[in-house]
Amino acid sequence: MEQLNIAQELQNNAYPGRGIIIGRTPDGKQAVTAYFIMGRSASSRNRIFAEQGEGIRTEAFDPSTLLVAPELIIYSPVRVLGNNTIVTNGDQTDTIYDGMSEGKTFEESLRVRKYEHDAPNYTPRISGIMHIEDGRYDYAMSILKSHNGNPDICERHTYSYDVAAPGEGHFIHTYMSDGSPLPSFEGEPKWIAIGGTIDEFTDMLWNSLNEDNKVSLFVRYIDIATGAYETRMVNKNK
Repeated sequence: MEQLNIAQELQNNAYPGRGIIIGRTPDGKQAVTAYFIMGRSASSRNRIFAEQGEGIRTEAFDPSTLLVAPELIIYSPVRVLGNNTIVTNGDQTDTIYDGMSEGKTFEESLRVRKYEHDAPNYTPRISGIMHIEDGRYDYAMSILKSHNGNPDICERHTYSYDVAAPGEGHFIHTYMSDGSPLPSFEGEPKWIAIGGTIDEFTDMLWNSLNEDNKVSLFVRYIDIATGAYETRMVNKNK
């Protein structure tokens, strides 16, 4: 697999939809994750990220504006459960959190979920989990998607990385490109290079996203030795 430049990946795709990045800094000291949302409709664009405990939540920027399908656009993308940081593009964050609290695995927790019910797109549910303990760091990513647009079949793919390599990461997103219907992500998570300080990485991602369609960005760097973290959030709506 060819290692990709994340800036070029984003610049060359006007509408990747929602995306999750997980990886590790080149010095090996920090775990990295990022999550972004984009929007084409007024409802999707009427959002911001807001802090919620150790995680974040999407909120309506203008609460007076009617939201279409709020159950699909208002959710907690990031939650923390002990040594685990959960990042997803929907309310399956809560499903994973609750399932793992009951002793289930990341993959087992997602067995009760499918793609989103937004026909004809059937937007994939993408999820990631980072586990940091005793100086070790591993992560996994999942995508639940319709089978080539057939809603009668849900494909379930989980990708586990038992050692997070320094200076590397993976990127998964909901759509291959803009379209009608929107074409679901294909293949395994993209292998990308990770680099820069949290501010440099945040600026690079935000500036690489399509100006018309980008909505919000979350980035977190976690110290693998101590668990301490730094977070950056960027909202187009201010």
